[in-house]
Amino acid sequence: MRFRNTLTALAGTAAGLAGADVAQAENPAYSHAVPWQMGLQEAASPSMEGIHWFHNGLLLPIITVITLFVLALLIYVMVKFNAKANPVPSRTTHNTAIEVVWTVVPILILVVIAIPSFRLLYLQRNIPPADMTIKVIGNPSWNWTYEYPDLGTNEDGSAKVNFTAYLKEEAKDLATARTANVPYLLATDVPVVVPVNKVVKLIVTSDPDGIIHAWTIPSFGMKIDAIPGRLNEDWFQASKEGVYYGQCSELCGKDHAYMPIEVHVVSQADYDAWAENVKTAGAEQARDMLFATLKAKGQLAQN
Repeated sequence: MRFRNTLTALAGTAAGLAGADVAQAENPAYSHAVPWQMGLQEAASPSMEGIHWFHNGLLLPIITVITLFVLALLIYVMVKFNAKANPVPSRTTHNTAIEVVWTVVPILILVVIAIPSFRLLYLQRNIPPADMTIKVIGNPSWNWTYEYPDLGTNEDGSAKVNFTAYLKEEAKDLATARTANVPYLLATDVPVVVPVNKVVKLIVTSDPDGIIHAWTIPSFGMKIDAIPGRLNEDWFQASKEGVYYGQCSELCGKDHAYMPIEVHVVSQADYDAWAENVKTAGAEQARDMLFATLKAKGQLAQN
């Protein structure tokens, strides 16, 4: 927990180094990549905040220094030791000091990188006590099924609340689609809904007759494989309300590019209202009621 808080604080300091979250600068309520975007997507979880700090605050400075140092060496060698400036080349074959330095320094650099890397990996894989659980199933028809066991189970143990999210059809009017912030190939007809600042545990698998998929949300800093006949676990804790997009990250078949993921992070009150509606009215009507509420608050631009 102490390391998680430290990462959060460091991520806030390093955020100024990123300066490339183009999509989120335009509309912070929606998180997805846009053409010509540079840098990572905006962080919306402790894991992604740690990744931001690790990439922008540690790896980029180290890589920049190494690149400039190697460039300086190359320029020095080209100027100092070309045939015109140095017609009689040296026959030196060994230099103990140089050999020690170019062995020890890379080791020290790797140690500096490894320690925070292992800590970040531990943060990602050590699942904290969950506030809620969602089961995610990758289907052979290239779509995702979601089950909410916390909202009640049937006599056979299956979740009462379950739905399959399909790719949302492309808007015929491109201008309308852009205004509505509906990214084609990322938006789904029925979104996943979770409350903000709650630990969500994911149980991820794939249909036994299916193939390997991968459930990924870049802004949450997470990716987990969905393997037939196997249950994998992951978690996220969304720190900001908004809409977050991802997609299957495995080359899983001919419709690999048509397995989007759309997650709506809402307040606890809005989530509770959605949960009651989805249990009684179904996923589509619950979606419409939630969207109407968020649109009235100015938190949702799409229909």
